[in-house]
This record gives sequence, C-alpha cells and structure tokens, in this order.
Amino acid sequence: MLHANDPHTCPMHPDVSQPGPGGCPKCGMALEPSGLPTLETKVEWTCPMHPQIVRAEPGSCPVCGMALEPRDITVDDDAENPERADMTRRFWLAAAFTIPLLVVAMGDMLPGAPISRMLSPRVRTLVELAVATPVCLWAAWPFYVRFAQSLKNKSLNMFTLIGLGVSVAYGYSVVAALAPQIFPDSFRDEGGEVGVYFEAAGVIVTLILLGQVLELRARSRTGAAIKELLGLAAKTARRIRADGSDEDVPLEAVRAGDRVRVRPGEKVPVDGVVVQGASSIDESMVTGEPIPVEKHEGDQVIGATINGTGMLIVRAEKVGAETLLSRIVAMVAEAQRSRAPIQKLADVVSGYFVPIVIGAAIVTFVVWGLFGPEPRMAHGLINAVAVLIIACPCALGLATPMSIMVAMGKGASVGVLFKNAEAIEVLRTVDTIVVDKTGTLTAGRPALVTVEAVQGFDEGELLRAASGLERGSEHPLAEAIVAGAIERGISVPQAESFQSVTGQGVVGRVAGHDVALGNRTLLAGMGASAGALAERSDELRGQGQTVMFVVVDGAVVGILAVADPIKDNTPEAIAALHAEGVRVVMLTGDNRKTADAVAATLAIDDVIAEVLPDQKADAIKRLQDGGRVVAMAGDGINDAPALAQADVGIAMGTGTDVAMESASVTLVKGDLRGIVRARKLSRATMANIKQNLFFAFVYNSLGVPIAAGVAYPMFGILLSPMIAAAAMSFSSVSVIANSLRLRRVEI
Repeated sequence: MLHANDPHTCPMHPDVSQPGPGGCPKCGMALEPSGLPTLETKVEWTCPMHPQIVRAEPGSCPVCGMALEPRDITVDDDAENPERADMTRRFWLAAAFTIPLLVVAMGDMLPGAPISRMLSPRVRTLVELAVATPVCLWAAWPFYVRFAQSLKNKSLNMFTLIGLGVSVAYGYSVVAALAPQIFPDSFRDEGGEVGVYFEAAGVIVTLILLGQVLELRARSRTGAAIKELLGLAAKTARRIRADGSDEDVPLEAVRAGDRVRVRPGEKVPVDGVVVQGASSIDESMVTGEPIPVEKHEGDQVIGATINGTGMLIVRAEKVGAETLLSRIVAMVAEAQRSRAPIQKLADVVSGYFVPIVIGAAIVTFVVWGLFGPEPRMAHGLINAVAVLIIACPCALGLATPMSIMVAMGKGASVGVLFKNAEAIEVLRTVDTIVVDKTGTLTAGRPALVTVEAVQGFDEGELLRAASGLERGSEHPLAEAIVAGAIERGISVPQAESFQSVTGQGVVGRVAGHDVALGNRTLLAGMGASAGALAERSDELRGQGQTVMFVVVDGAVVGILAVADPIKDNTPEAIAALHAEGVRVVMLTGDNRKTADAVAATLAIDDVIAEVLPDQKADAIKRLQDGGRVVAMAGDGINDAPALAQADVGIAMGTGTDVAMESASVTLVKGDLRGIVRARKLSRATMANIKQNLFFAFVYNSLGVPIAAGVAYPMFGILLSPMIAAAAMSFSSVSVIANSLRLRRVEI
C-alpha cells in the first residue's frame, strides 16, 4: 500500500523528487509515486503434514495437532515463530519447576539427609502437588487444548495420546494426594500409602515441550536453501534517470523498462537484458554452475546474480514476482507442500494407529490390574500411561514431508526445480528419456558454422560480401551470417540493389561487385555451376547443416553453412544418462536427415523425426504403452502436450513459460546434465524417506510392547513414563535430523 511519505516524482521532470504528493516546482504537474506500491503481504499458516490446512493466523492443525508454520518462506531465519516462542517459554518454566519436583519426589536417592527424614509423606505429597501443578496445568495447557480438539474433530492424533496420558497421571495423583482414603488396597503399597506420580507427569510434560522446541527449530531449517536464495536478492538498485544521472532506489521501485547500472561486484537487481557494457556474471546461486558466464549487449541477465569486473547497464524486463528468483521460490514452496504417493502408506497407518494404541493402553491396565504384582492397579495405571506416551504417530507422519521439503530446497540450490513431490518419487524409476532437438539438445539459435572459399578467393572477403548482402534481410539464417561475420572481426558493408528471390536466396551489389547467395535453384537461374563444391555441400547437408552458395560477379566462389549447434554440455549429459542405463530418444519435428545427423553425433538410441506438435504426445503414449516409464525434456510451446503426457515432464528453464507450466521438473539453466542430478536427488530422497518410515515403524513396534510390560515376566523390565516421554520426543527429532542429511548429499 502507498504511504503519505513515499517518494513522489514529476513524470516530466524525473529529477524532481520529494516525500509525499504535491506539485512540480518546474511545471506545476501533480507528482506521482516514484515506485510501485508496496503490498502488505498477509501471512498464511499451513501444516507440513496436511498442506490442505491453511489458516490466517498461527495455531495447530485440526487433523494432526502439529504447529502450523508460515506458508511462504521468508528471508529472516530467526523470524518470530509464535508457536516456537510459546513452547520455549513453557519449556523453561516447566524445567524450572520439574527439577525441584524431582528432588522432592526422589530425594531419598540423593546423598546426604534423605527427604523422608525432613518431610513427612503427607507433607511431601502436598509439596509435589504444589510444584507439579504449574507444569501440568499451565505449561501443558496447549496439549490439553489439542487433545480436546482431536476429540471434537474426530481426528485422533499424537496429542490425543499425550493429553490422555498426562491428564490421567496428574489427575490420578491429585485425587490420591487430596483424598487417599477413597482408594482400595490394590492401589496401596506395602506401607499402606497410595502412590502419586507427579514427578512422572511433570517430567513427561517437560520432555515433550523440549521435543516440540527442538522439532520446531529443526523444521525451520528445512527451508534453508530457499532462505539462502531469498537472501541473495538485491535490496536496492541504481536506476538511471532520463537525464542520465543515477539514483539509488528500493528494489520495489524499479519498473519494467527502467535502466539500471550494475557496477563491478554488485548484484544484478532484476531480470533484464544488457544494453551497454560487457562483463562476466556469477550465476551459480541460481544455476548451480560455478563458472562465470560472459555477458555482452543483448544478453539476458538474472536478478540476484553477481557481476564480475565490468560495468553493465541493464534494461529491466521482469521485476517483483515475475523474476526468475521469485518464481523459483514460489515453485519450490508449492512443491514442498505437495504430497508424494508413498505418503499414502503413512496416512493409512496413522488413521488406525491412535485407536490401536488407546486399545493397547486399556488392555495393559486390565492385565496388570488382574495379574500384576502389588499394587496391581498402580502398576496397571503407570504402564498404561507409558504406552500412551511412547507411541508417536508424529514420527510416522513427518517421515515423508520432511524429506520432501529438504529435497526441494536442495534441488533449487543446484538449478533443479520440482513442481511436486510425485515427480521426485517417480523420476528415479524412469528408464526412457525423450528429448526435443531444437533448444534442448541444440542451442536453439542458428549459427554460422562453415565458411569455405574456392582456391584463390579469400574466406574473409567471401564472408564480407555475403554478410553485406544479408544485412538487408530479416531471415534467421541471414542474422546468423551477419552475427558470424561480426564475431570473426569482419566489418559488414552496406548492400545496394538488394532483392530477395523467394525460395532461392538473395541478390544485390556489395562494394562494387554483383553478389548472390542462395541454393542450387538460384545458381541454375543465374546459369552458374557449383562445380566441385556440389559434393561438399551434400556432405555438409548430411551433417544437418543448411548450405548456401556464394556467387560474386557470376562465379561461384564458396559456400556458407548454417546450423543449430549442439550445446557444449549435451554430449556429456547423454553419456551420463547412458551410464545410468537410461534409453535416450530424440523426438523432433525436423526432417529425418538433420535429426539423424544430430543423433549420430550424440549416440542417441532412437529417433522419431518429422513429428507435428500435436503428434508428440501420441509418440510419448506409444512408448508408455510399451511398458516404458518416460520422462520428456523440451523447451517450446509445441512440447507442452508431450511434457504433460510424460510420466515426468522436464522443461528447460531457457524455454517458454508454457513448457515450464506443463512440466513437473524445470532445469533452470537448460542443461540436460540437470536430469542426472535430479535422478540422483530422487534416489537419495526416496532412500531417506524409507529410512524415516523404517525407523518410525520399528520404534513403535518395539516401544509399545515394552511400555506395556511384555519384558517384565522374563527380565523384570518396566519402562518408566518419563523414559517413554524422552523416547517419544527423540523419535520425532531424529526423523527430522535424518531428513536434514539430504542437504549434504552429493548430486
């Protein structure tokens, strides 16, 4: 929103600037806001396990009870998280009261004068009640609220178990402390006293609060890679005024079309095009490639990348949410909230888990109450509480989303963007990669690759004559010839009497000579012969090049050949895919001869050529019908249907927005080697998820029976509820810690 003191400038005199609206002192026109209005963003909160839950304010998930977290990632890693701040306060208060509570309850085990000699049993019980009450009521209050919500929403979760266990232990102890006479002998020990479990309830609350604090801190680190990317964005830009002077403005004030100056060592503030200057740009924070990229006039630059030693003037083309960095962040944030198919297993298990645990706790209480040692009921109660506390569906629920969140951030840091969690699960199973030719395997821009002159004629003069003639043409091949001449340091003259002959070539007069450039049909019309160059032209065409003959003053003096060059990194990428056992298929609309030439150069396994755009999706479907798991890589609008049809669509970040919208994976730099990185990340992520699920299943499979006391008859082992609480907290934190290991995986 606009504020009264925002900078305002005159549209006719941009050098006039003042805080707030008013009139221009030069022309009297009303001043306008100098920058774009700033939007006060509304923070939304969502659950990492149930992304369909979105709230306008922090709180807990009505499904699983977990703390909601901000839906959008922010730069500030230490931004105030109300849930974490509240849990931290409650933990420190609980710890402050639990320590003296343990001293009073278990003081007889301490060296020195035992507490039993200092305080009578009755007084000691009342002291425990007083000290435990702030812990079990105020510090544990959020657990009771979520316990009640789980019953109200009919969605039993970990807080159902925690609330039930703590309330039973504390409530029983309160009654035992205030009205011990109502309890039968089965609750009394050998001295006739009714045992209380204030220390167990207090320690359970404290340890669970500690686990919540550690979990919330660990969860905040899952978006670390995206926070690092956000932190790289420039905060200000040096905008060039209409009179050529510079002004430093907030990044939000830059509009499309503005020119900004980027000095050596500064960050490029916006996505745009270089209009003046030359330099090298470090794009590693976006593409993952460490080698700086040379930039000259007409080249595209990406916001947040770092300028080298040269000075650049850049015309802004995309600002704000339209920049590549903003789109990356939005894409990854959305992907982190998606659900992988493997999550369905955890969801099914979690749906039955809590009722089974409650049933196990009831059975534990009954069995111990009937067959356990004295005091039977007390043993039954404490073991039932241990069963409730140790069972942690939270670890099971966190196993998949935590790994997915970390993996998405890891991929973004190396220029691989996953649109959803399903793509990261499926990609590792892909056995066939279908690639488009133009813009994917090749650069997507025609370039002059061959210049050959007949004996006695200089190649430089040949190219000077041809480029001078093509200077008047707007054909893409003409642009390639002119650009090739300039790259070779040849000055391009101006042609006279330029004429285009449709389907044949161009003719004109350059530097006093009659010049023609075209195909064999043009030569035939002029009565010229290709001679020995005819065989050479056929050879170049077999390599996928477009050949043109150059005629000067009626004589054929040489040939030029233009081709869409193969990207430098494509051979390495194809070799890496073959090393992984992946079959590579080229799918292109180009003619068969050109496609076969490129395929032979790159050792591509199969070629499907001369395919119309609407037939590409059918070609993908035929491969799928043959039992293949297919990924399609492309960059154009014509690739969009095929990208959507493939099991995994992979878009080149250098291509069209339509292709990126249709794809499940985007390679920011348009480098096919990113597919190999993506597959490695896919395998590492799925292995990490399986490790998490294995730990969660094994933990609960062993923990619940031990808490129930199955080891007591043989080994005399009983699990204290306090140890159960520590184990429960450890299980969730360990799953998150294991997920965070993905940040260090080598891809």
